[in-house]
Amino acid sequence: MKVFRYFEKSMKECVLTIGNYDGIHLGHQTLINHVISESRSLQVESAVITFEPHPKEFFTPEKAPQRVISLREKLEFFQAHRIDRVYVIKFNEKFSKLTASEFIDILKLKVKAIGLVVGSDFRYGNMREAGLDELKTTGIKVTQPGTIFLEKERISSSLVRDALKQSNFIRVEELLGRPYMISGRVIHGEKRGRTLGFATANIHMFHKSPPLSGVFAVKLDSFYGIANLGVKPTFGGINKLVLEVHLFNFSKEIYEKHVHVTFYKKIRDEKKFKNAEDLSQQISTDIKAVKLFFNL
Repeated sequence: MKVFRYFEKSMKECVLTIGNYDGIHLGHQTLINHVISESRSLQVESAVITFEPHPKEFFTPEKAPQRVISLREKLEFFQAHRIDRVYVIKFNEKFSKLTASEFIDILKLKVKAIGLVVGSDFRYGNMREAGLDELKTTGIKVTQPGTIFLEKERISSSLVRDALKQSNFIRVEELLGRPYMISGRVIHGEKRGRTLGFATANIHMFHKSPPLSGVFAVKLDSFYGIANLGVKPTFGGINKLVLEVHLFNFSKEIYEKHVHVTFYKKIRDEKKFKNAEDLSQQISTDIKAVKLFFNL
């Protein structure tokens, strides 16, 4: 898979989809699957255009939604599904000012899109000036698959986000078609967990602000454990969420490894304790709850 940070002129035609693809839920996957099947049928490349930052982070950063997945996790998904090329386009003032016709020229002349797979709410151009009706007059073949519903609700990133905030991981899995996970690199931390008797893997997340926090039953890759996703209030607090995972019966060296933490159940909210001893006692109780959940 080739990843581009700008619209480099391609020599090969493609079938394309465009969107933020936050979460890559079942609705997104329907679009991606159509891109793959149509591109193979036409014997051209499959392509995705996505944006960094999210357009809402550019226009109204104070109101921007928390991301379901990071850019790296998004790219991992595209690669696993054998997308040929991905354009990660910087959403800035210059890009936002492109007219509908200028954007279509980019798709036809640089991306070489001969087919476009989009959702029913697709808009493009400055101030979202154009939609499906205009798109169908451009000469690019337009495919608009049906909307995917779960229990009469249209599947959306907002729906996934709401389920994560409620720690309803069963519903999240129904919306995503897979369990929810956060990936990152294991880094050296303050070694505070070790002094409490519970050594932890500190995960450098690619998320800025995932839409959940607390203490959870998790797996790090294939290993069972307990995770705290929070701001460490007992030790003074910090200004961003950090992910720490204590693994059961584990002694391997995993520093600098890229890992995936899958979430299965919320045990409790994060809270501030009077001292480290009280926190340690609570962690022991939490571990018992996690092991009971996993039947360990």
